[in-house]
Amino acid sequence: MIGELDRLAQFQRATRSDDGFSQVEAFADLGPAVYVRREDISDGERWRAHEVGAHVTTRFTVRRSNHLADLSPKDRLVCDSLVFEIFGVKKSKRTGYVEITAGARVDG
Repeated sequence: MIGELDRLAQFQRATRSDDGFSQVEAFADLGPAVYVRREDISDGERWRAHEVGAHVTTRFTVRRSNHLADLSPKDRLVCDSLVFEIFGVKKSKRTGYVEITAGARVDG
């Protein structure tokens, strides 16, 4: 499995800060970047309000670590210049790994 972790990904967590006018949400890096396995599981287009949006759903596999122990759908990850919103996190069938299902817009 180690050789299959061939993509570098940065996990990010939402934080709230005051911009002087209101509370705004910003994302900050959650620990160092880590190597992941990326497997695209579906892609497609969505029509909404006269707009076409291309998207991809992806399964990531990553080694379990302390700084990713409480990863949740409130977090996100950046891999291959795409920002992925996390849909779900579960233990992998392989001991010591976690599977993450996430989605990203791929239409720019």
